[in-house]
Amino acid sequence: MISGPRPARAPQAHPALLQAGWPQRIVAGSLGDGGSPSNADTFFAGLPVSTVDFSPARDAWQRGEDPLDQPVPLHASYEDKPGAPDRIFAAVSPDLAARQVESWLRLLNRLGPPDPLVLHLHHLTPLHDAAATVWPEVPVVTHLHGTELLMLEQIEQYSNAKGRTEMPASWIYARYWAERLRTTAQRSSHILAASSDHAARAVRLLGIPDEHVTVIPVGVDTEHFDRLCLTASERLALLRHWLVDDPRGWDQSSRPGSVRYSLADLSAFTDSNRTRPVLLYVGRFTAVKRLSLLLGAYARVRARLGPVAPLLIWGGHPAEWEGEHPYSLVSREHIDGVFFIGWRGHDDLRLGLGCADLLVAPSVGEAFGSVYLEAMSAGVPVVATTTGGPPTFLNLDGHHPEGWLIPPDDEDALVEVLINALTSPTDRLARADAARALVCRSYSWHAVADRVAEVYEAVRRTG
Repeated sequence: MISGPRPARAPQAHPALLQAGWPQRIVAGSLGDGGSPSNADTFFAGLPVSTVDFSPARDAWQRGEDPLDQPVPLHASYEDKPGAPDRIFAAVSPDLAARQVESWLRLLNRLGPPDPLVLHLHHLTPLHDAAATVWPEVPVVTHLHGTELLMLEQIEQYSNAKGRTEMPASWIYARYWAERLRTTAQRSSHILAASSDHAARAVRLLGIPDEHVTVIPVGVDTEHFDRLCLTASERLALLRHWLVDDPRGWDQSSRPGSVRYSLADLSAFTDSNRTRPVLLYVGRFTAVKRLSLLLGAYARVRARLGPVAPLLIWGGHPAEWEGEHPYSLVSREHIDGVFFIGWRGHDDLRLGLGCADLLVAPSVGEAFGSVYLEAMSAGVPVVATTTGGPPTFLNLDGHHPEGWLIPPDDEDALVEVLINALTSPTDRLARADAARALVCRSYSWHAVADRVAEVYEAVRRTG
């Protein structure tokens, strides 16, 4: 994102930042045709956006070519995902990195006036190098989101293992990228981090002073993610659409709709014509999400309480999972009451939260965890672990907790929390009220935008 002076006719921008006096121009990578969630014009609808189209590079990969060795190369990743076209930075050569810089340079040189007052760049990427060439005097605010820190931590662990654990053979440029990312961070005017844990890791890994880092949490659209008081029939109608009429759950075939349900299956959500409380998981099917732990705990809860609360598994990007596929685990262990919704957008997620009574996401090491705040904004209390971002905002006031925090990888603790939450509706509702109040008070878009605008003003004054 590029923030600049207000022109005579300001382009439409994010209302909260615009009201704080900072209209924006956005530059971003784009993938797929209009309407696709990865298409930048669709994702940033209503905002002024200029794009680099990665679709030809993806198509080249599908033909067996290197997607990073293209006229417009695909962006690299901070995650090592086998079979994915965007390989990890640690496996990207300096020559291919230069190709990415050249691609961003072509876009930035086409933007034209006015020059920005501040550059707000997300992650640590070759875009920084391109921006420094075009606007060497413009201060840069770098926004970290955690994945780059995870990669640096992995490189550090491999380097300190002294031969006990070998670095993956493809990571031949790991140390090059570790130094490059540190240099990029150190020449930034300021760093934004989503949590205090995140900030401390950035200071240690990137060698930046504490005073150059400001913790600003991820914001939530509290109007979009508002409480929905859905009737029993409205809940069931939505569940029927997602699970029966338009199923997108997927098994190891990775085909959306390969997991589907019947009308008879929806009886799991009702008891004597009343809807049962619903547990909701939202996220990817990656190891850090600890979905297998959740499924094991849920099976034990059902063994003790019976079919009192179905579990909705929301998300999982088709073809991406680590370890045993969760649907295979459910099938193998014969865990009843689990329903796979599939990958759906934020508009559906708003409604999905309206159908839920408790968000359960026992992830370990979340850099922040936007979905927790989105659920809390919707009046849904959450279960998280005492790692990463959640303990920096959840249950800080012991007299008014917004959810439950459990030790990481503690299935017994998760079982007890779920049983307590399901058998204590009054406590659950009190935590829901506290959750909504906290998000509106401290994490709304306007609250976050004001803090971002303060950083912009400070770096503009100091240069």
